[in-house]
Amino acid sequence: MSYDYRKEYLEAMDAGNRALDSLRSARACLDSARNWGIFDMLGGGLLSGLMKRSKVNDAQDLMNRAKEDLRVFARELEDVQMSGQLEIEINDFIGFADLLWDNFLIDWMMQDRINNARRQLDEVIGRVERIMNRMQSERRV
Repeated sequence: MSYDYRKEYLEAMDAGNRALDSLRSARACLDSARNWGIFDMLGGGLLSGLMKRSKVNDAQDLMNRAKEDLRVFARELEDVQMSGQLEIEINDFIGFADLLWDNFLIDWMMQDRINNARRQLDEVIGRVERIMNRMQSERRV
């Protein structure tokens, strides 16, 4: 049985694209949460807090999906003799406190966590994009 590099390469590229889609979707949810958070800090009230929390929850779900997509991508990279640092470490949010004690300090802390998670996502997106660009430039198919 011969090794089919082309097939493995295409599987790795597909896995990388799925991971990028998940990561970018999570970032979009965090962007929306950040916008709602700004509104909340300016006195938006319960509705803005609930909308922000909903977007944070959506982002967390997408980040969990992205973690799995990144695990698959890492396995596929091994098949084409490439590797990459693809772990995501996204801290838990403080959303419960945000809804329970709705004040500027809690809103500011939540906004800081949203911004930190977004920066982490941007870093991982950049790493995946660099790996995929390297794969394309080193393509041996």
